[in-house]
Amino acid sequence: MSFPILTALVLVPAAGSLTIAVLSERRAEWIKLVAVLVSVFTGAMSVWVLSSFETADAGFQFVSKHDWIKPWGISWHLGIDGISLFLVVLTGILFPLVIVGVDPHHDHKRYLAWLLLLEAGMMGSFLSLDLFVFFVFFEIVLVPMYFLIGGWGYEGRVYAATKFFLYTMVGSAFMLVGIVTTAVLARSNGVGHLTFDLVEIAENADFATSTGRWLFFAIAVAFAVKVPMFPVHTWLPDAHTQAPTGGSIILAGVMLKLGTYGLLRFGLYLFPEAARWSRPLWLTLAVIGIIYGAVAATMQKDLKRLVAYSSVAHLGFIVLGTFAFTSQAISGATMQMINHGLSTGALFLLVGMIYERRHTRQIAELKGIQKVAPIFAAGFMVVMLSSIGVPGLNGFIGEYLILIGSFLTARWWTVVAATGVILAALYLLWAYQRVFHGEPDEANRSFPELRAREAAILLPFIGLIVFTGVYPKPMLDRIEPAVDALITHVSEQTGYVAPDLPEPIVHEAAAETEGEEAQP
Repeated sequence: MSFPILTALVLVPAAGSLTIAVLSERRAEWIKLVAVLVSVFTGAMSVWVLSSFETADAGFQFVSKHDWIKPWGISWHLGIDGISLFLVVLTGILFPLVIVGVDPHHDHKRYLAWLLLLEAGMMGSFLSLDLFVFFVFFEIVLVPMYFLIGGWGYEGRVYAATKFFLYTMVGSAFMLVGIVTTAVLARSNGVGHLTFDLVEIAENADFATSTGRWLFFAIAVAFAVKVPMFPVHTWLPDAHTQAPTGGSIILAGVMLKLGTYGLLRFGLYLFPEAARWSRPLWLTLAVIGIIYGAVAATMQKDLKRLVAYSSVAHLGFIVLGTFAFTSQAISGATMQMINHGLSTGALFLLVGMIYERRHTRQIAELKGIQKVAPIFAAGFMVVMLSSIGVPGLNGFIGEYLILIGSFLTARWWTVVAATGVILAALYLLWAYQRVFHGEPDEANRSFPELRAREAAILLPFIGLIVFTGVYPKPMLDRIEPAVDALITHVSEQTGYVAPDLPEPIVHEAAAETEGEEAQP
C-alpha cells in the first residue's frame, strides 16, 4: 500500500498545532522549532507531490478514500489534479515563509498553533473530494483566521475579525443546506444511494433543471463571499487592513482562493447547466468588481488598504475567466490564483516591513524611500510590476490567457474588464511614486535598508514571480489536462462546445489520424 501523502499533508500540520498547544510557554525556542519543522516538512511533501505528479493525467491522483460515517455516505476522500495542485504547493510554501519571516511580537505559542491549524484546514479544503469533509475543512479555516485577526491585528482588529466571521458564516449556512440537499436528492436522481462523494454525484446525478439551479446558488453564495465578489466584498478591506502581516499574506495568498477554487471545483463540475445558465450574472459581477476594486484602490490613503482593494479587482479577473467556459480562460484563471497569491502576498509582506520601520501605512507620510533604501525599493517595484501584469513577470501570463480566452465567449465583458489592467497600472504606479520617489523628509531619512533575513524571505517570492513569468510551460502543462477534462464534462452535460475546442473538428482530426495509422 502506497504512503497516503495527501492525508499526511492534512494531518502533519494539525498534529503540529496540537503539539504546540500542549507545550509549555516557557519553552519558546521549542515552540518555534516545532512550528518551523512541521511547516517545512509539509512544504517539502507538497513539492514532492508536484515532482511526482503525472503531467498528462487529467484525473485525480494520489487518491486516498476510506469510509468515515458509512450510514450517511461520508468518506475520507482526498485527491489532487491540475486545478488544485499548485494551490496545495503554494500553501505548502507560504506557511513556512510566514512562520520564519514574520514576528507576531507577542503570544507566539497561540499564534503558531493557530497558523498550523489554518494550514491543515487549507490543505484539507483543496484536497477534499467529499462534500461533507470539504465543508468541515472550509469551516475549520474560519476559526484560526478569526483569532489571528482578533488577537494579533491592529487597532480595529475586533471589528474586522467579527465582520469577517459573520460574513463567511452566513455564506457557509447556505452551503451546508446546499450540500446536504444535493446528497439527499442525488440518491433518487441517478446515484442510487446516499453519498457525499463529489465525483460520484457530478458524474451520475441527473437533477431537474430548476433543482440544479437552486442547489448551485446555495453553494455559490458561500464561494462568492469568500472570493469576495461585489457586493459581498466589504469584509475584505477591513480584514486585510487590521490583520497582522502574516495573516494578510495567508489571507491574500491562499485563503481567498477557496472562493475561486470552489466555484470551479464545486460549481462548474457539480452543476454545469446552472453555471452556464447564470453565466451573465457572474460575468457582470466580476467586471463590476474589477472596475470598482481598481477605482477604490486609487482613492485609498492607507497603503495596505490600497493593496486590499487591488485584490478585489484581481480576483474579479479570475471569476471572469472561470465563467468564460473556454480552456484558455479557465487555465489562465487557475494560474492567476497562484500568481495573485505570490504577488499580493509579497506586497503585504513588504507593506508589513514598511510599517515595522515607520509605524505608519499612510501614503502621505511616506516619501523618498528609494533614495535611502534602493534595494528595498527595487524589490517592491518588481512585485508591484508583477501585480500590474508587466510581460516577463507572472501576472501577465494569467491575465493574458483570461482576456484572450474570455474574448471568445464574453466579448463585451472582456472589453470593459481590460480597462482594469490600465487602472491597476494607475493606482500602483501612483502609489509607488508617492511612497518611493522624491526627497525623503526628516522622518524617512533613517528608513532602514532591506536586511539579510528579510531578503531571504522575499527572494523566493521574486524568484517564483520571474520564473513563472518567463517560463510558464511547466505550470500550464499540469493545469491544462484537468481544465480540458472539466470543459469536456460541461460539454457532455449541457451540449455546450467551447469555441477553442470545436468538437466536430477534434473528431474529424482524430478519424483522419486513425486512418493514416491504419495504412501500411
